[in-house]
Amino acid sequence: MSNNVDKQQKIIGMFDDIASTYDIANRVLSFGIDKQWRKKGCDKAYEILAKNKIGQIVDVACGTGDLLLYWKARADKHGINVDKYTGVDPSIGMLEVAKEKVSFASFIEGKAQALPFADKSCDIVSISYGIRNVVDRAKGLSEFYRVLNNGGMVVILEFTKQEKSGFVSKIVDFYMKKILPAIGGLVSQNYAAYRYLPDSIEQFLTTAMLEDELKQAGFDVKYVKSFSMGISTLIVAQKPLA
Repeated sequence: MSNNVDKQQKIIGMFDDIASTYDIANRVLSFGIDKQWRKKGCDKAYEILAKNKIGQIVDVACGTGDLLLYWKARADKHGINVDKYTGVDPSIGMLEVAKEKVSFASFIEGKAQALPFADKSCDIVSISYGIRNVVDRAKGLSEFYRVLNNGGMVVILEFTKQEKSGFVSKIVDFYMKKILPAIGGLVSQNYAAYRYLPDSIEQFLTTAMLEDELKQAGFDVKYVKSFSMGISTLIVAQKPLA
């Protein structure tokens, strides 16, 4: 248990260190395509939830608040009224950036494994590029289930582990292991953080394995899509209505 706590604290410290350059590094490394990935996740969740009025959307491991901007923009576009947007992150450095950037949301220092919300108090829980950094993932998914209303949605965007086959996987592998650490390190001046990223993906789950974990946590997987040669995966799942 103490090893898990130490590992989690090390990850949090790393994100504190790169908070100020995190957004620009993301844009550069994804060539801006991550904007489309985020829009798709929001749109699909709103479509499946099929409500014009939503109580609370919680973005876990919210980082600098990027996804919250998309939740609001897509809600406005679709004429959906959302009472409250909340971001949760264990990194104080990330939250400081988020508070400057996102004026309409409230932010709480906290972890996926111990969400500071009552049972059935949220309609949507999202986590973008953060689930692989949750050391006790089963506890995190259990918390998502607990805080969601019946019928509520969980939206996960993540870099999932690639099935090694063919030329495309070699291109992706080269980009993730060579190009990404070099560029991310240059932008952030923290090479260790961006060496961690491909390593953490390599040690993470395949898409199918992540789907299985969601099902084990009680969710119904509703939508799965891979983007950009499988670099990024979107999974939208729902807590059963009853």
